[in-house]
Amino acid sequence: LVEALKRLYKRCETFDGIIIETTGLADPAPVVQTFFVDEDVKKMYKLDSVITVADSKYIVERLDEEKPEGVENEAVEQVVFADKIILNKVDLAKDEDELKTIEDRMKKLNPHAPILRCNYSKIHPKELLNINAFDLDRVLDFEPDFLDDPDAEHMHDERVKSTSVKVEEEVNVSMLMNWIQRLITQDGANLYRYKGVIAVKGMDQKFVFQGVGMMFNGDFKGDWKPNETRNSRFVFIGKNLDIEFLKAGFRACIVSNEPLRFDIGSKVEANRGIWVAGTVIKQWDDGNAYRIKLDDGHNTECWAPLDIDAYVRLAK
Repeated sequence: LVEALKRLYKRCETFDGIIIETTGLADPAPVVQTFFVDEDVKKMYKLDSVITVADSKYIVERLDEEKPEGVENEAVEQVVFADKIILNKVDLAKDEDELKTIEDRMKKLNPHAPILRCNYSKIHPKELLNINAFDLDRVLDFEPDFLDDPDAEHMHDERVKSTSVKVEEEVNVSMLMNWIQRLITQDGANLYRYKGVIAVKGMDQKFVFQGVGMMFNGDFKGDWKPNETRNSRFVFIGKNLDIEFLKAGFRACIVSNEPLRFDIGSKVEANRGIWVAGTVIKQWDDGNAYRIKLDDGHNTECWAPLDIDAYVRLAK
């Protein structure tokens, strides 16, 4: 970080400021130390504030999580170091009493930081930028040796891991959604953060998803640009993750390069609870393998999300 800040300072003639976004698992201490222990950085920059975003659904659980002896609880560190706390997703709280309980829990750790409530992290920039809130003396009050040993090792929970995957292939969105649903149902408590941008077969828009624990949100947002490579990628952060299992599950959602079984115009049967005869009128329509017009006398159309017999089969 020190070298990056120095290079940036030399490259930019003028800029208003730098925003450093850390991961949800980062200990803020080493980042903050950077602005005080290196003399050059100290002259170049002034630390304005440390902002912590807290998820109202999970923050208390993260603060109370027991760590192995000697290992820091990063959530506690982030709250303690904060000059301002953004309490996000307040719409997920049961009532006002629950929100006050959450705020009281954080105020016990850090009574100085104001707490702002919001949804979807919607906060006016004036609440975050140029607020001159960082106070080194306050940090030294709760961590007296903060400036003593900048190279000291910070012990982290080795059970917490992250993994990422990037593939050039396109993905079947139905398989992806089913896989994520099974994943968060079975292992949601250990998923701290996950997000991805997916190239869905048959869709011009990017599928963007993110989640914390069992709270998942995904939607199509923004078109792929004409010269942009359509690739798919995700990041998962959590505890006791089976990395190879995650990678294998994601790769299983990739659309094969093999052609679909039925051409446009093929006579098929679609599973609508009962098998109904119809004709394939389009392949890879709106993220689905087939679009089928049924022979039901009403010209009803339906989708077959996957190219398997459970959804669509050759007409008898």
